[in-house]
Formats: sequence, C-alpha cells, structure tokens
Amino acid sequence: MAKAVKMADIAKVMGVSTVTVSKALSDQKGVSEELRAKIKDKAEEMGYKTVSALYRERSRMKVSYTIGVIVSDRFLDKYESFYWRMYQEVATEAVQTGCFTMLEVLRAEDEDNLVMPKLLYEKKAEGLVVIGRLRQDYLDRLMKQMDIPIIFLDFADKNGTYDAVISNSYLGMYVMTNYLFDMGHKDIGFVGSVFVTESITDRYFGYVKALCEHGVEVDKEWVLDDRNPQTGRSDVGFEWKLPLKMPTAFVCNNDVAAARLVNKLEQEGYRVPQDISVVGYDNYQPPGLCDVRITTYEVDMGEMARQTIRNMIRKISRESYQQGVTIVNGRIVCKDSVMKK
Repeated sequence: MAKAVKMADIAKVMGVSTVTVSKALSDQKGVSEELRAKIKDKAEEMGYKTVSALYRERSRMKVSYTIGVIVSDRFLDKYESFYWRMYQEVATEAVQTGCFTMLEVLRAEDEDNLVMPKLLYEKKAEGLVVIGRLRQDYLDRLMKQMDIPIIFLDFADKNGTYDAVISNSYLGMYVMTNYLFDMGHKDIGFVGSVFVTESITDRYFGYVKALCEHGVEVDKEWVLDDRNPQTGRSDVGFEWKLPLKMPTAFVCNNDVAAARLVNKLEQEGYRVPQDISVVGYDNYQPPGLCDVRITTYEVDMGEMARQTIRNMIRKISRESYQQGVTIVNGRIVCKDSVMKK
C-alpha cells in the first residue's frame, strides 16, 4: 500500500515550510495567491488527501466507527450544561465524518465507587471520549482497563501522557484580566475553586500572571470559591461568601459562575457593571440565569470537537497523527458587564 503523502513531503518538494503548505491548502491568509495555486497543484500531483477528503472516502467505503462519550452527571446541573453543548458539537462532528456517538452519563456514586462505564464492558464503542475531568482514582482504573483509543476533552492528565483537546485556559484568563486593567480596574478578584479542576487552576494562574505584570499582589480575600470543593457541585451544598472589602471587578472561571455572582452581588445591593464589573469564560450563559449579558472569553467548541473526532478516527484507524495535548485558542467577546473605571 502506497505511503500517504504528508504536508511535510509537499513542503520539502516546494522548498517552503509546512506551515505555509497548511495555510495554502486551508485557504488561510499569509500566502500569496500565486504560491497558493502552485502548492495546491503540487499537492494534487503528489496525491495528497486532506482530512476531509479522507472522511469522504471512508464514508464512500461504508467504513463507520462508533465513538463512546462519557461525562459525569455532576457537570450536568439544573441549567443546560456547557458540557451538554460540547457533547452536541462532538456528536454533530462525528455524524459529518460518517461516525456515530454513544453517550453514557456517569453517576456520581459510580464515580465514587469506581464502577466502570457500561460502554467499556459491553464493547459497543471503538474509541472513547471523556468530557470533563473525572476523579483521579477513577481515571487511573479506567486507563488500566481500557483496550480502545481514548481522548480527554476539556482536560488533560497531570503528566500529559494521554491525548487531550483543551481550550487555552491560561491565556484566555490572562487576556480577560488584562482587559479589566485596560478598562481602568486595579482591584480585581478571581472566582473559581482553584484546585477542583485543571482548567480552573490554569485560569487562576493566567489571572495571577496578569496581576504580577501590573505590579499587583493577589489578595486571598478576593479569590472566591464558586462550588463545593469536596463535591465539585455549584448547585448543591454551596453558599457564596463575599469579602468585606470588595474589589471593583471580578474575573470568573466560567459564565455560569459569573451569572451566579452577578445575582449574589445584586442581592447584596451592588450594581453590575456600575459598581462592580464582572467577566466570565466560555461564552456560554444559560438563558434566564441573570439579566446582565456577560463579557467573556469564547471557547471554540466547534474546533475542539473537530480536533477530537479527527484525532480519534486517526487513532482507531492507526493513521499517523500528532499525539499529545491539542490547545485551541478562543477570543474575547465584549457585552454589558464591564464599565470603564
């Protein structure tokens, strides 16, 4: 069987970088039209096939994979969940590539008792996507018993051993904190139970970096929990504890926390954004949770889903792919929750 042509092969023949080839084939900016045309012609001549072409070819050959998806029920609270939306993106992307998904919601008691998912025992899936970090002891047992490819979505293991797709939490919160500084705020708090998940931890350190670069020390009184640290739940067994002296702004680890903070602030007589500005993360604000449209850092869920399914298909079919942690950037979305100081 002929060896698949890679972008690096085209780059070598054309005397350009692999990045240039990638931009030319995906019609991105940064490549002249003349060079783009030459690269595309050479790619066609060499028999290069894009990932989408491989998907179409696989679909014509009637090859289809079933991909299992696991998410803990503690991430699916009474409001429409961010992770439910993420699963929908994964399922949509899978269908577009000729594959199917099977969702299993992991009960909290099963996670606590290390009860492995039915998908594992019934062998109905050829690959597994885990959305949202599970308990470490549960993950350890799951990985020991897995005999199919696995990808973590929206979290990575502590050693970076397993394939994962995550948003750029560190940079995103760094950007949001700097945005508040640019708006004239100097007293800025952070909302998020710092060590409950890696994404919150990364976002906290992005916040800390921005403070340090502005010569501002972290005030521990302004670092607020947004959930019960023991259970990880924000809807059961949790109460907000506001500091006596308030900052002029808060960065929140997600939009749900930001919306709930806005409600708590309004209950205490503060106005958002007139008295206190609030920013979030995700660009996912469930309807009806609060009346203020929250400025936020948008997570590119569509791209995260594409990267996950693309890599999963390559893993199942044993094609060559870039192993490790894939980081997807987002963008700031300005709405109504920030006022210039």
